[in-house]
Amino acid sequence: MEPQRLLKFLRLIEQIPLQYMVTGSIAAILYGKPRLTHDMDVVLIFPLQKIPVFCQHFNTTEFYCPPSETIQEEIKRGDQGHMNIIDNTSGFKIDLYPFKSDSLVQWGLENRKKIEILPDESIWLAPPEYVILKKLVYYKEGESEKHLEDIRAILEVSGQTIDQATIKSWISKLKLEECWEKI
Repeated sequence: MEPQRLLKFLRLIEQIPLQYMVTGSIAAILYGKPRLTHDMDVVLIFPLQKIPVFCQHFNTTEFYCPPSETIQEEIKRGDQGHMNIIDNTSGFKIDLYPFKSDSLVQWGLENRKKIEILPDESIWLAPPEYVILKKLVYYKEGESEKHLEDIRAILEVSGQTIDQATIKSWISKLKLEECWEKI
């Protein structure tokens, strides 16, 4: 993971401004152990009126950015929406997920953490409990061992900072007990 790739994108998001949290493999790496990843997952609160300035910030010379009509449709899909931004120089892909109403995502955004990834350079990161829970959801959907490995690494490296009561409460709400037992 090269922090400069993340920062290039996230600084533009902050200039718009859009509230965000980094999640997925980047969050798993920062809370757990290094591993290879080719993208960054970002959850955004993305009001429709921010689309024009978003498209201006992610111009077509530096980034692949979907057309504004596509962005609008994906935002309207809410929690099911998804779009990509690609850095044309590095090929690094950013997966964007607009937030609408999912209670776990809302909890994650309310409890996101500002962490320093370089001296004087911070990003908003999903809380480790959220990362673990989303990895469990993805494991339940596709049974990829990668998600369980990420969870084990997070627990090994950051376990002392994880709120076990929060994890257990959400596991019950999301009916993830069987998946959690595999950890």
